[in-house]
Formats: sequence, C-alpha cells, structure tokens
Amino acid sequence: MKAEAVSCPNAASGINPEGNAEQKADKSISGNRRSKSKSGSNLNSYDKDNVQDNPEINIFKGKITKNLIEITAKVIFTIFAFVAVAAVISITVYMFVKGLPALGEVGITEILFGTVWAPTAAEPHFGIFYVILTSLVGTAMAIIIGVPIGILTAVFLAEVAPKKLSKVVKPAIELLAGIPSIVYGLIGIMVLNPLMFKLEKIIFAGSRTHQFTGGSNLISAVLVLAVMILPTVINISESSIRAVPKHYKAASLAMGATHIQTIFKVILPAAKSGIMTAVVLGIGRAIGEAMAITLVAGSAVNVPLPFNSVRFLTTAIVSEMAYSADTHRRVLFTTGLVLFIFIMIINLVLNRMMMKGEKADD
Repeated sequence: MKAEAVSCPNAASGINPEGNAEQKADKSISGNRRSKSKSGSNLNSYDKDNVQDNPEINIFKGKITKNLIEITAKVIFTIFAFVAVAAVISITVYMFVKGLPALGEVGITEILFGTVWAPTAAEPHFGIFYVILTSLVGTAMAIIIGVPIGILTAVFLAEVAPKKLSKVVKPAIELLAGIPSIVYGLIGIMVLNPLMFKLEKIIFAGSRTHQFTGGSNLISAVLVLAVMILPTVINISESSIRAVPKHYKAASLAMGATHIQTIFKVILPAAKSGIMTAVVLGIGRAIGEAMAITLVAGSAVNVPLPFNSVRFLTTAIVSEMAYSADTHRRVLFTTGLVLFIFIMIINLVLNRMMMKGEKADD
C-alpha cells in the first residue's frame, strides 16, 4: 500500500523526467546557435572592416575613388590622342610654311614641270618633274613586284606551309624587317649593280648613244625597294588571313570547294581590309626610302627608263641638303612638300577604296 501511495502523486502531477531533459537539450542547442550567430555576425563585420581598411584588398575605396580614377584615365587618353593629332598638324603646317615660299619665288610651273635641275649653275634651274616621275614610276614598279610576292608568301605561311617550315620561314622574314636600309644599299652595290651592269653591256653592246651607268639604274632601285617592302606586306597580310573566322573556310570546304578555291574566293576577300593596309604601308615605305636608293640608283636627274641613272624625291633631298642655301634650300623643302602631299593623296585614295569595298560587302 505504501508503494501505491508513493506512485500515485507522480502520475497525477504528469511530470516526465525524459521530457524535461529534452526541453533542456533544446534550450541549450538554441542558445548555442544564437551565440554562434552573434559571433558569426561579429566576425563578418570584423572581416568587412578589415577588407575596407586594407589597401591591398580593396583597391577602390568607394564610388568617389572609382570616379576619380575613371576621370583621370579619360583625361590621360584624351591628352595622348591630342598629342598624336597635334603632331600631324604641326608637321603639315611646317611643311607648307617651308615649302610654299619657293613656289612663289621660282614659280610653280618651273619647279613642278621643269625638266632641268641645275641649282648651282650661273643661271640656276630647279625643275623636279623627272624626279617626281621617277618616284611615281619606281614606287609603282616596286609595288607591282613586291605586293604579289608578299601576299602569296603570307598565304603560304598561313594556309599551306607545315608548322615546322612556317616556324623557320617566319623568323627569317621578320629579320628582313630589322635590317637597316643602308645594309640593303650596300648589298645592292656589291651584288645587284654588277649584275645589272653585265646585263646593260649585253643589251647596249653596239650602242653609241647609251650612257652606261655601271649598274646604278632604275631597275636596281626598284628591285631593292621590292625586297624592302616584303616584310611589311607579308607580316600584316598573314595576320589578316589568320584573323578570318575558321567557319568561313569550313563552310566553303563543306560546299565542295577545293583548298585553293577557298583561299582565293573566300579567305583573301574576307582579309581584304588588312591586305589593303599592308599595301598602304608598303607604298609608304617605298616612296619614303632614301639611303638604300641613294646608293643603287645613281642619283642623276634623268627620264625614268630602266637602264638610266635616276633620282627619287627622297634622294634629291638627302644628296643636296647639306650644301644648299637660299633658294636652293627652299626648293628642297618644296620637294619635301611634294613628297608629303603624294603620300597623303595615296593614303586617302586607298582608304577610300577600302571604305567602298567594305560598304559593298555589307
């Protein structure tokens, strides 16, 4: 009976020792979670403060710093752009200021269309017509020879040559671009001029009117110029060809075209803009070359025939600027102005052709 009396109050009160233990465990877990969340939030805030205060981690400290850097970068870029434009304008103004006075002093017709160049004679003459004609003919011939060779070499490197062979040929071409022009001239004197002189003696063996040049003639100058423009044409054309999307070639081959047909009908037309840029730069290199041409062309004012010694616009300036004075010197500046205008006209014409081609493609 005592045992029943002891057990009844416990049953009536409904006290469960196991339930109390579970409640205590839940309370302890929730407390631990709260403490962890508080400590975690404190840690996150601590890390954020450290990130914001550490200059190695946080480069831009807010919107003010970002805007300041953006504005500074834009100002720097704008200054550099204006420097480039100012350089072109300054050169243009300088050439016109120095080159125009001789036109008024000697006469436009006398300078541009005169055929006699005798600046130190008792009655001086300053005709540069043959010099202008030589520059145009020589540059055109060099482009006719050099551009096809350069473009076909670029096609070979980009589309035809095995990788091992391409790795050998490409450095050799890049080496050509680094050779000084005076070296081309020396090689021309030692190798090309003797060969041209032998050919000249064979062709004009019985002639009494031909003036032998020793191989220093227009052909030698043209061949040297053609070799000198090759690196420019090849490198830029190859880069343009490699930039053509691969799916152009894949689509052409899938339609049944051969590899050669794909190159000439798809890849080269797609790379036309870059190839035209290569031609423009090649023309600029050819028409502006002086040292090599001075050594191999003979530097005589003549009609630009293949076996005549000739003088280009650049060589006329280089040959006589050191001892020129007064009107003679001003006419040489006029020669430089003519050369400058020719280069500008060539660039504008070729750029216009490129723009028309792009519009036609669109």
